[in-house]
Amino acid sequence: MNALSNSCRLATAIALTLGLTAAASAQAPYPNHNITLVLPFAAGSGTDTTTRLIGKELGVALGVSTVIDNKAGANGSIAASYVARSAPDGYTLFVTTNTTHSANPYLLKTMSYDPVKDFTPIARTGDLPFMLVVNPEIPANSVAELIALAKKEPGKYSYASGSSSAIVSGATFARLAGIDLLHVPYKSSPPALTDVIAGRVSMMFVDVPTGLPHVNGKVLKALAVTTKKRSALLPDLPTMDDTVKGFDITSWQGYLGPANMPKDIVVRLNAEIRKIVERPDIKSQLAERGMEAFSGTPEEFDSFLKEQLVLWEKLITAAGIEKQ
Repeated sequence: MNALSNSCRLATAIALTLGLTAAASAQAPYPNHNITLVLPFAAGSGTDTTTRLIGKELGVALGVSTVIDNKAGANGSIAASYVARSAPDGYTLFVTTNTTHSANPYLLKTMSYDPVKDFTPIARTGDLPFMLVVNPEIPANSVAELIALAKKEPGKYSYASGSSSAIVSGATFARLAGIDLLHVPYKSSPPALTDVIAGRVSMMFVDVPTGLPHVNGKVLKALAVTTKKRSALLPDLPTMDDTVKGFDITSWQGYLGPANMPKDIVVRLNAEIRKIVERPDIKSQLAERGMEAFSGTPEEFDSFLKEQLVLWEKLITAAGIEKQ
């Protein structure tokens, strides 16, 4: 009888302990364990290199570790769908660009997520300017010379793409310049760039963080930036618009979570991300990685996202790109 009584008391004590532990865990302030940052591009991409810097500082600010999860493929749809289906508890965040949230609705016939309804905007972190790079063996040192070559031998030259910005930039270039270019799509930018360096593809529009080290290493030639105004990151590089009038394409970057995230968590994350992005030392390091860093409120990011959907629909329609 005593043994039975002791067993009951022990079971009750264990149950109470587990209950108290669960209650304490449920009431623990956010965050109380690791945060996963899901990326739609491969390791080594511009989004990856800049996120590793910001993400590390975010973990320090929040007192937890951040884990990078690269889910490349399907124009970023794999990663976007994964985050959209995740719990809106602030532990799974999406660090993405215009590929998944501005361009895909007009590039893909079938969408596995809604860029507006399935996500909670948290903070924009800046812009990732793109530039046109070519294999050094191509006898062109300017956009005008490249156009002349392409017009002389239609169909001979090709462009690689590893993101929506690269797809749209290439198609826009061909249309505005009146040239025939072969499009060669890739899963992400690093392998695409590898083939441009090897000479298997002629050229590519690539984000500055990914392409700049290869330009500095003299294995690629940079001809122009895609923004209408010269980039502060590459002040000596001409713009595409200098030669191809009307060319103006910019890639943005930002943090989102699944839909219906608690307001207090969004506010906390936004505040910490903005502090990080606005630090002079971080701005400088991001600039070295080819990113123009700045931020704003969740509401400003939400409005920006909706405006970008309209803009990218116009860009893609004007470029004559059909949904795949």
